[in-house]
Amino acid sequence: MTTWLSTLITETPEDGCNIAIKLARAAIKLTQLDASVREKMRPEYAHDFDAPIASSQVVATHFATVAAANGYWRYAPRRKLH
Repeated sequence: MTTWLSTLITETPEDGCNIAIKLARAAIKLTQLDASVREKMRPEYAHDFDAPIASSQVVATHFATVAAANGYWRYAPRRKLH
């Protein structure tokens, strides 16, 4: 098996969010290994308004894990928000 995620440590919260999305997408691929089946399922949930909400909840859970692994970026330099 190839390593696709070597660390949860990131430089910024934005990078952490990207890892959270990657984790959520990987979970879908790992639970439904057949890409053609995943493609066939997309039209079924494309118009399901609950699907994006559920996806957001999964990403948020992964992001909380990544944020904790990064000490909530408390040791990163603080940047001013514009």
